[in-house]
Amino acid sequence: WSYEYSDYVKEDGSTIAFDSYMLPDDELTEGQLRLLEVDNRIAVPVDTHVRLIVTAADVLHCWTVPSFGVKLDACPGRLNQASLFVTRPGVFFGQCSEICGVNHGFMPIAVEALSLEDYVAWVQAQLNA
Repeated sequence: WSYEYSDYVKEDGSTIAFDSYMLPDDELTEGQLRLLEVDNRIAVPVDTHVRLIVTAADVLHCWTVPSFGVKLDACPGRLNQASLFVTRPGVFFGQCSEICGVNHGFMPIAVEALSLEDYVAWVQAQLNA
């Protein structure tokens, strides 16, 4: 998955953007979940309304996080949106729930819900990176 936080602009005019890939088995540490842990988790603030906008670049995908009750189709050439309101901090996992191709089973989603203070610190660290 590729993520962009378009509300935050760096000094060079770029936005916070990164890719998130599944961690291979040999990089997992104790306590991490096989086939669900990623190298870059997305961060969202708790007790804050968040709007997700999803699209796809190649084929149909489906951004699904069951704990949030969110299943959002990603279609090439289309924008789809959903609202999110997380009420407690933690890490929430999901995965692509559309049969999108040979690597379909290797598109996990990891969302880290942070307190507002921790989220602001995360954003600041991303802007300074």
